[in-house]
Amino acid sequence: MYRAAGRLKILQQHLDRPPAAITASCTSAQSVTPCFTVPLRYTLDNDLLLPEQRHFYEENGFLLIRDLVSAEDIDRFRAEFERICRREVQVPGLVVMRDVAIAKSEFVPDQKAITKVQDFQEDPELFHYCQLPQILKYVECFTGPNIMAMHTMLINKPPDAGKKTSRHPMHQDLHYFPFRPADRIVCAWTALERVDRSNGCLVILPGSHKGTLQEHDYPNWEGGVNKMYHGIRNYHTDHPRVHVVMEKGDTVFFHPLLIHGSGMNQTEGFRKAISCHYASADCYYIDVKGTTQENIEKEVQEIAARKYALDTSIKFQDTWAMRGRLVQGERTSL
Repeated sequence: MYRAAGRLKILQQHLDRPPAAITASCTSAQSVTPCFTVPLRYTLDNDLLLPEQRHFYEENGFLLIRDLVSAEDIDRFRAEFERICRREVQVPGLVVMRDVAIAKSEFVPDQKAITKVQDFQEDPELFHYCQLPQILKYVECFTGPNIMAMHTMLINKPPDAGKKTSRHPMHQDLHYFPFRPADRIVCAWTALERVDRSNGCLVILPGSHKGTLQEHDYPNWEGGVNKMYHGIRNYHTDHPRVHVVMEKGDTVFFHPLLIHGSGMNQTEGFRKAISCHYASADCYYIDVKGTTQENIEKEVQEIAARKYALDTSIKFQDTWAMRGRLVQGERTSL
């Protein structure tokens, strides 16, 4: 855990490095052969990451890569999202979500009505993001060569309606996943426009990935909470936070135990980002009975039963196996 203000300042300076500096260091990494005196747990040996990048991820649980996704691809994703909002395309299995504040008001079928689409693995335009070579080469540094795309989202954080419902509570993504090991899972999260504190950028607790999975539930917020937006139960900490300011095309990779969330969108625009959770195809499913994940298992089973007209005996792991898609290598387990 980071406690020293000086160390937190160094972290923020790393995030504030200009895109050119980050890009240059990444491209020059091909000639680097890392040499470490201690084994590294969270990253695998590779010819891409600089030693300082590996150590940064090992210590902090995230790594920001500037200007990784092209403007052309971002325009492609935004255009497809708008087509989905206008109901011009129908995507099997796609989950369309609205903010709890919007859900209680009148709306028209456009992008102002939808705050998130997830499980877009059957949409070729959006799933193109999960298959981008420049994304996968970084993902492989954390998962190994056999890579599954397990969970997909395009987030359209709305302007806050005055109820603070556009916030996302502090949470750990592993809470939602019935597969392990956690260290072979990573999220890629790409800004589709500038993301900063005014429109609700990611807020992270550096180093929190070294902890354990905590209990999650819906927070008791006056304005209500969006569906599936679980947060850490009785969350309180003096752990310093870092706000991850990103430009269009920047991508952050982070560990599933990293505690993170996002603040309100206090602008008039919709803050957009696209993400995919990847896992090694060598990962395996676990039974979450008797663990802190029982509540999310029950909720997912109930949603799946309604969506697919099944009984609630559907297994939690089956809901994930249906969504997972191989994007590189062989499907060995998941």
